[in-house]
Amino acid sequence: MSRRTPPDSPFLFETIVAPDFSLETAARRDGFWPVAGTDEAGRGPLAGPVVAAAVILDPENIPDGLNDSKQLSAVQRESLFEQIMATATVSIASTGAATIDATDIRKASLDAMRRAVLGLTIRPNMVLADGRDIPPGLICEGRAIVKGDSRSVSIAAASIIAKVTRDRMMARAHLPFPLYGFGLHAGYATAKHRAAIDAHGPCPLHRMSFRPLRQE
Repeated sequence: MSRRTPPDSPFLFETIVAPDFSLETAARRDGFWPVAGTDEAGRGPLAGPVVAAAVILDPENIPDGLNDSKQLSAVQRESLFEQIMATATVSIASTGAATIDATDIRKASLDAMRRAVLGLTIRPNMVLADGRDIPPGLICEGRAIVKGDSRSVSIAAASIIAKVTRDRMMARAHLPFPLYGFGLHAGYATAKHRAAIDAHGPCPLHRMSFRPLRQE
């Protein structure tokens, strides 16, 4: 899809990029079916788990509006979450702060993606993974897709499931740890979050291997 730009634009057309089902269709044509998309949420925060999801979409019932979760509003994500859960095969896995600290965030994220894929009730023959790495230990073919959540609707669906799930988890974390405002910032390094850490010290949900928590 494209739309015209103003006459004085240096470009005749401006491309609008949105994920589609073409990568899945190509895999199916090559004999790899079903296809799962996998993505994670929560690599950057100072606290909380990294959450991964794996999704196998029904080609005949793909929700409209699937996109990279970061490009959607919270209301849009919540609506699409419910639609994906109702129409697709979904699996979710998470890795907590202690394991992130004991390994590193990259390994923890890939392991969560691997466990999400292995948890699917339908075994995929191809996994499309967002990013530059294929999760190790898959029992099927895998492809790493850079910016996959803006290219594949399966990965986009996984990004939405992971993001909404993690946001809900962090909102619930406010109950045992009310001093940190996790329901407002989901553990990211906002000014209020950093001020709370300065005032109260870290809690068990904090990633002690992340700056500024890490002791040099």
